[in-house]
Amino acid sequence: MNNKTMYRRGFLTSLAAGAGIWSLAAATDKTGRSAKTVRVAQFDANGNRTGVEEVPKVVKSDDEWRKQLSPEQFDVTRKEGTERAGSGKYAFNHADGLYHCIGCNTVLFDSKTKFESGTGWPSFYQPLAKENVVETTDRAFGMERTKVNCVRCDAHLGHVFDDGPKPTGLRYCMNSASLNFVPRGKTAA
Repeated sequence: MNNKTMYRRGFLTSLAAGAGIWSLAAATDKTGRSAKTVRVAQFDANGNRTGVEEVPKVVKSDDEWRKQLSPEQFDVTRKEGTERAGSGKYAFNHADGLYHCIGCNTVLFDSKTKFESGTGWPSFYQPLAKENVVETTDRAFGMERTKVNCVRCDAHLGHVFDDGPKPTGLRYCMNSASLNFVPRGKTAA
């Protein structure tokens, strides 16, 4: 191997290492947390889809979440708790509007898809946009369910079951503590 080949290999190795360090730095914010972005469907105050935007993922420490949320909201959204059936402020809400994530204000559900499931939790037959929720398998408590989280801040919202009404046959059984209801035509505070 001649000096020119060795120089080229050394240069390429240094370049690759530098690119790796740069990509690690670019993937974290100034606090060292992941600065990942997610695609979120956007809606106007009437629930009309206005597009999809790439937005920063909301990442906070437990202490930061505790400052923003009530103890019950923190337990439900950050520790995957569940409010008691019938105790949530939106369980029997019949007003017209949109349900936003309590953690990051992402629009999640429309009252037009809400129905009385008889469970004591707000139930919807579909999210407003599939992009705005993440569904994963939950094997807690010796059973298998599908857990639903907010795509932007990972707030635990509830679970989805396959015993809902038409047209989807699904029941998104959500916790009121993870939601903020905004009347149609109004903007979230």
